[in-house]
Amino acid sequence: MKTELLAPTPEALSRAGEWLRAGEVVGFPTETVYGLGANALDAAAVEKIFAAKGRPGDNPLIVHICAAEELAPLIAAEPGPQARALMDAFWPGPLTLIFPKSEKVPARVTAGLDTVAVRMPSHPVARALIEAAGVPIAAPSANRSGRPSPTTAADVLEDMNGRVPLILDGGPCQVGVESTVVDLTGGVPRVLRPGGVTRAQIAAVASACEIDHAVLNPLGAGEKPRSPGMKYKHYAPQGEVTVFRGAHAVENILRRYDASQDALILCLENDLPRFGARRCLSLGPDAESMAARLFLALREADRMGAKTILCEAVEPVGVGLAVMNRLLRAAAFRVVDNEG
Repeated sequence: MKTELLAPTPEALSRAGEWLRAGEVVGFPTETVYGLGANALDAAAVEKIFAAKGRPGDNPLIVHICAAEELAPLIAAEPGPQARALMDAFWPGPLTLIFPKSEKVPARVTAGLDTVAVRMPSHPVARALIEAAGVPIAAPSANRSGRPSPTTAADVLEDMNGRVPLILDGGPCQVGVESTVVDLTGGVPRVLRPGGVTRAQIAAVASACEIDHAVLNPLGAGEKPRSPGMKYKHYAPQGEVTVFRGAHAVENILRRYDASQDALILCLENDLPRFGARRCLSLGPDAESMAARLFLALREADRMGAKTILCEAVEPVGVGLAVMNRLLRAAAFRVVDNEG
């Protein structure tokens, strides 16, 4: 298959919509990361997402819509007051909400779960594509399964060249990590995957918000993922990632890896001087910039041939929770701390 990389002109958007209606898969930008989309109501089309990514079948997808009235056919009952309040506050934007699903949503989309994850992206190209297709779009991130998510069209082409007919280039993604996923099927909104919408923001609207144990910990034995991004290892480059946190952890890193070793350090901008001549990439001054740059840096580590990747931790609050969720899974929970 020949993969076209096109600017999102009206003609390209029309063509992408035709591909989606015909049961094909298209790469497209959102404000979070690039997505790999198919008609969410066509099980055979959705199957092509799993094939292109090499994605495990127990990993559910998110359904993308561009208007509030498109939600009703996807869910089993009217949204409650909490859901309405969150939709009013954060849609369109990087928030995914989980509802009981309707019979119209194929089981392949939800990995057999009786719930469906839905979001309304704010990126103008994503919204224009959904409108051009005339169908809701099921889409995970547009990377090979387990790899760092793509935040540029070039990243998508690297992973999907020859696997999909078309990728729309909407420029770099602004948020840089996938959407916050919130389960609304219990009494209190529960974050299953953190993202650009924080726990504090959700609690301010919904009066309460819980964080699922699996956000910063591996799934339990036999536990099925209820959201994308809950698998034990995810977002990983080819090199082995280790997370380090604390001043003594830095000393351990300096002792363990001298400047001649094939290691790459990813750290906040102000910490660069601590590592001297060692190979480093800056992730910016704070957690927000780290979120925007993390996946780019992990992909750059592959291009640099780094076999050992050491990444600085941040406090798991605000957007820092999303950063640590991605980092810990990229590292398969390998951590060097002050005692390590």
